[in-house]
Amino acid sequence: MSAKILVIDDETKIVDILSYNLKREGYETLTAHDGEAGLKLALGENPDLILLDIMMPKMDGYEVCKRVREVSQVPIIMLTARADETDKVLSFDLGADDYVVKPFGMRELLKRVMANLRRSGVESKKEVGKQLVFGELVIDLDLYEVKRGGEVVDLTRREFEVVRFLATQNNQVFSREMLLKEVWGFEFFGDVRTVDVTIRRLRTKLEPSPEVPTYVLTKRGVGYHFTAEYGTGTAQ
Repeated sequence: MSAKILVIDDETKIVDILSYNLKREGYETLTAHDGEAGLKLALGENPDLILLDIMMPKMDGYEVCKRVREVSQVPIIMLTARADETDKVLSFDLGADDYVVKPFGMRELLKRVMANLRRSGVESKKEVGKQLVFGELVIDLDLYEVKRGGEVVDLTRREFEVVRFLATQNNQVFSREMLLKEVWGFEFFGDVRTVDVTIRRLRTKLEPSPEVPTYVLTKRGVGYHFTAEYGTGTAQ
């Protein structure tokens, strides 16, 4: 089953070009030319990713993004001719996952689509019943949730993305910079300490003893990795 991409933009030419290239890559596409129509499709058609213009008639992209985020965590890539940092920050504050300035290269945009789909676990979620089990910790890639001892752990989307990414990498160690790129995306306003903060929150929620972690471990001087081996972790 191919991923479903919703394109919302009032410029017909851009919609047609994006739809054509997305279909060539094997994606299913939905299109809308104003914010109200786009929001209706976003809420009714359950797309796997949304490409969302900001300046549109009837309802701008900011409002569409805000309303979608009230009910869904679908990846949203903002498309705009405005490169001002304030606009980018506002987009991310409203819940956007990525931000692309027009004119953009099609190859770059397609890479961003692929990366955001991968980070959101779309492919995994389409595999019914896919679970990773590590002792009492169960990562459900179908339901997009984590359970510890049978109880659902209250994780943010980003925290889930971090633990899902690390848990599917066969104990491979990733530096903070690599995790920023793989989990947070191409453009991120912050520094590597953001990774450390997220890891600390994860350990508090997942680990029986956060100070002596058993799942999310640190490789001194290198980065973080995930393992089910007990008693070998460090919280630093």
